[in-house]
Amino acid sequence: MSPERMYQVVLSPVITEKATALTAANQVVFRVRLDATKPEIRAAVEGLFNVKVQAVNTIVMKGKTKRFRGRPGQRSDWKKAMVRLAPGFSIDLTTGLA
Repeated sequence: MSPERMYQVVLSPVITEKATALTAANQVVFRVRLDATKPEIRAAVEGLFNVKVQAVNTIVMKGKTKRFRGRPGQRSDWKKAMVRLAPGFSIDLTTGLA
């Protein structure tokens, strides 16, 4: 997989209380493309962060219905990937990728 595609697959880390609590279980949560597959996500995380991935779980988060300027609208759907790292590996999300 090319480095360009890796950056297209993994969009950003998810920083919430639940996602931060998963770091104790050696898991990291990422926002990924809707069309990304589990093998693509695994290859992208292993290539970008130099870690060994044990498992990848994905979920499609449906966009909420909201009101924009008084008219009903809907936020975009997005995909979330929970990546379990192999024992001995970790990802520090506070540092940026070079």
